[in-house]
Amino acid sequence: MAIKKHIDISGIKHLYPFKSNYTVIRGIKYHYVDEGSGNPVMMIHGNPTWSFYFRSLIKDLSPNFRTIAPDHIGCGLSGKPDPAIYDYRLKTRVEDIGLFLSHLKLNGKISLILHDWGGMIGMAYAVRNPEKISSVVIMNTAAFFPPGGNMKIPLILRIIRNISSFGNIAVLGFNLFAKGALYMASYKGLSKDVKTGLIAPYNSWNNRIATLKFVQDIPLCKNDPSYETVKYVDDNLHRLADIPLLICWGKHDFVFTENYLAEWKKRFPSAETHIFENAGHYVLEDEPEKTVSVIKDFLHRNIL
Repeated sequence: MAIKKHIDISGIKHLYPFKSNYTVIRGIKYHYVDEGSGNPVMMIHGNPTWSFYFRSLIKDLSPNFRTIAPDHIGCGLSGKPDPAIYDYRLKTRVEDIGLFLSHLKLNGKISLILHDWGGMIGMAYAVRNPEKISSVVIMNTAAFFPPGGNMKIPLILRIIRNISSFGNIAVLGFNLFAKGALYMASYKGLSKDVKTGLIAPYNSWNNRIATLKFVQDIPLCKNDPSYETVKYVDDNLHRLADIPLLICWGKHDFVFTENYLAEWKKRFPSAETHIFENAGHYVLEDEPEKTVSVIKDFLHRNIL
């Protein structure tokens, strides 16, 4: 097993030129970007990304808003503790967001921008604290069980989730999950520098623990540890019905298919919806200018 390696992002500072800020949550180093001033906009990433994924939004929104983008524990430039120290469960990650926001002591309501696992984490926080939320932007994510009662996930995710020996070798050893996403999550393809940036934090066995744990934490039956947390969010999304919601959706997503988009529209019929025909799961990578423009307009109209 490899030891933790130093994470070097010097080669991508032209893409990610932000100051690194740190706090401590549960005794673990917690990294975040905090740029600009004004009404707070918090961006919550998924797996296997980190705050680097939101760089175009941070650059374009920070002149008018306070843009905040944390790295989940185990991800990005945050600490990567052993599972004996940190359980890497959904409930804990939602609590982390609450602890982080308490540290920031923000004034006024928060706008959330959510992608992938960030959708479930962010919406779990929001349904418990609707009075603190100004607006929500979702991008290729879910905050409910798979639509139609079909508790299935793509085969490769199922194998990683259920066969620990394969997950250890493929994800921790060869980084196949993060590397595979570089090709499967983008519809248009990514530049060499962007690929380098996306996987920079996941450069050794021990630095990839969260990448594996996120997949293993996908709840598919009542006995799974995170099932009740997802059920609570699924059952309580209606608490956010009066909060402005924007859906920015990359059409070519092999995980969050158009069935998920349909479920979002069913749950939030008044939501603004923008489907990007030439984008995949990494909609912000495939259509950064168009997506940022739509989000910026939405925020200016719905900040409270």
